[in-house]
Amino acid sequence: MRIDNITPSKSRSRPRKRVGRGHGSGQGKTSGRGMKGQKARESLRPGFAGRVTPLYRRLPKKRGESNRAHNIGLFRREFAIVNVGDLARFTDDTVVTPELLRQERVISKIGDGVKILGEGELDRRLQVRAHAFSAGAKAKIEKAGGTAEVIG
Repeated sequence: MRIDNITPSKSRSRPRKRVGRGHGSGQGKTSGRGMKGQKARESLRPGFAGRVTPLYRRLPKKRGESNRAHNIGLFRREFAIVNVGDLARFTDDTVVTPELLRQERVISKIGDGVKILGEGELDRRLQVRAHAFSAGAKAKIEKAGGTAEVIG
């Protein structure tokens, strides 16, 4: 078997419907659109919802013209979350980086960055490098004698 021999199964393929070619074709006159009504006319505009307030009017409005002003989630950053308690597995004076966390399987993927949150206790002196820290996490790391460094 070669890639040029592969064909779709008979149940999956259907010939193209040729509409508007006279009565003998079986798709003449109304071309499969039925009689009258809104859907028989030329077209509906994109985004038409019919009796429902359209999506673009339901979304909350924010000030400004930047893309970040619109609350649609396109520009939301997805951080990999690590709690301070998860860092207790490392020994003193370890430099904890996103790559090390990935390597030790604390996180499955880095995504847009790593954020350290303050849940749990830490009793080791660590140098933690991450993309973001919560205030509680930063306080706990520095209280244990370590440093919290924000990386780009």
